[in-house]
Amino acid sequence: QVQLVESGGGLVQPGDSLRLSCAASGRTFSNYPMGWFRQAPGKEREFVGAINWSGTSTYHAESVKGRFTISRDGAKNTGYLQMNNLKPEDTALYYCAMKNAYRSGTHYFRSYEYTYWGQGTQVTVAS
Repeated sequence: QVQLVESGGGLVQPGDSLRLSCAASGRTFSNYPMGWFRQAPGKEREFVGAINWSGTSTYHAESVKGRFTISRDGAKNTGYLQMNNLKPEDTALYYCAMKNAYRSGTHYFRSYEYTYWGQGTQVTVAS
């Protein structure tokens, strides 16, 4: 059974930075593609970024491009989402997800494509 646990969320001011972590257990995390999504109250879950199994290729949503960076550390079985220059509209519950596609080089943008999910970590950006 795969378990994903997000951490690193919090309350920050506009312009601040946060780094979210996604710790995986139960499977060799580094062999599978992963993604980050977010969901604000009253809104649908939104794609944020994706990274392939090896970490050599990433894709970010237009709304976060240039401010957020997705990465992973296979040795630590952990994925990351570095968020810089945060804005109030970034306020949401952030989820990491892993797709059960062994060593897939493809990026996956839709939530239904992912197999495993974490419980989410809250990010609130407010002055």
